[in-house]
Amino acid sequence: MVRTSSLTPRSKFFVRKHRKWPVSPYNTKWHKLFNQHQALQTLKHSPLNPPQTLLSTLIHSFNTFNCDPTPEAYNFVLKTLFKTSQLSHIPSVLDRLESIEKFHPPESIFANLIRFYGSANRVEDAIDVFCRIPKFRCDPSAVSLNSLLYVLCGSSEGLKMVPQVLMNSRAMGIRLEESSFRILISALCRIGSVGYAIEIMKCMISNGYDLDVKICSLVLSSLCEQKGVGGLEVVGFVEEMKKVGFCPGMLDYSNVIRCLVKQGKGLDALRVLCKMKVEGMKPDIVCYTMVLYGVIANGDYKNADKVFDELLVLGLVPDVYTYNVYINGLCNQNNVEAGIKMITCMDELGCRPNLITYNLLLKALCKNEELSRARELVSEMTLNGVGVNLQTHIIMLDGLFCKGDVDEACIFMEEMLDKFMCRRCSAYDDVIYGLCQRGLVCKAMDLLLKMVDKNVVPGARAWEALLLSSGTGPCLVENTWTNLVNPMEVD
Repeated sequence: MVRTSSLTPRSKFFVRKHRKWPVSPYNTKWHKLFNQHQALQTLKHSPLNPPQTLLSTLIHSFNTFNCDPTPEAYNFVLKTLFKTSQLSHIPSVLDRLESIEKFHPPESIFANLIRFYGSANRVEDAIDVFCRIPKFRCDPSAVSLNSLLYVLCGSSEGLKMVPQVLMNSRAMGIRLEESSFRILISALCRIGSVGYAIEIMKCMISNGYDLDVKICSLVLSSLCEQKGVGGLEVVGFVEEMKKVGFCPGMLDYSNVIRCLVKQGKGLDALRVLCKMKVEGMKPDIVCYTMVLYGVIANGDYKNADKVFDELLVLGLVPDVYTYNVYINGLCNQNNVEAGIKMITCMDELGCRPNLITYNLLLKALCKNEELSRARELVSEMTLNGVGVNLQTHIIMLDGLFCKGDVDEACIFMEEMLDKFMCRRCSAYDDVIYGLCQRGLVCKAMDLLLKMVDKNVVPGARAWEALLLSSGTGPCLVENTWTNLVNPMEVD
């Protein structure tokens, strides 16, 4: 019996030409990938109890399908060990990956592992993984370096290790990228080492990288908040950065103006405002308000009027903070009536005056001993729905007491004790002291007893005045003191 050949004509031609049989369909690349996929799925769906069998499960799964483990499988194992808090089993997985496997693992595996160790506060292990990357047949780059820098820059102890890590990375052939500089500069700004941040930014520019506007703004903001840094130094930094292409924005100029105003350099802040306009930038109401505050604090009321008029001409709408600053300037010039008229202007423009507005005016009126006008303003506050607070009462109390209207001052003090919870207030001591000076010791004792009932602690000045003015009745003061101290001892 003659056996017929199962080969097709095309197969016979292949055999005659190559003198070998075609590749089996079970050994093709797609079949290998299919087996690896099946093995990975088997690994993912295998029971992971106890977790220490995870590595053996990986080996068994891939041996079952007659294929080698993949980087994805090792990445899954490492993630699972981290999620199950089995970090002690990670070294054995890494040892097998280093000594047994032959594939070239992607760098992302080690970058993820570095972040895992960082979140677990195991910085030494993160550094060890970074240094071992070349042993895994993987070329390290700024990807893994940045992951480690994020970890190290998250703590003060880690920051101390950054210089050594940078030296090691240089020996490993890793070139710092722009993202690496950003991480370092941000960390230095966060800890207040702005000087070093500026040096690294200059180094970044000298290495050929373009100026990062966000990083430059961050450094400028940190420099403005740095204690001991002069306003002129901040302005100099801005001018230096302009030479390398930095264009300050509204927020940058606001930070510079705020820094100058805090240091009492209102005129310099005004110059920065003018520079903004020269550069084609329209300052917002926040910048104008800060400059207005700065020049008023310096007593330059002429420029204050110019700044306020200018913002109105430019079409900016003043808010309540702007009006409060300007009204404070008017009060400083003893032009309280003009400040009161500003309240009407605010209402017409839809900007309601707040409690600070009224307190500024009340303080100026009481200072000028215009108490009747101050009382009218307090009534106006109530009609406009602006409730008085403790500061309002203290202002009125000081004004009444300074003018010598002791009876009304006592009435205000009693209202304050009834309405407000205040453990300590120097104005109370002033009233008691003034009553004792006028020989009204009994009235002072009545107020003192009411203070004790309201759990308000009298100051040393009040006690001294009472003791010196009590005359033949020191027992009353002693009894009051005893009643005040005994409840404290019980607490």
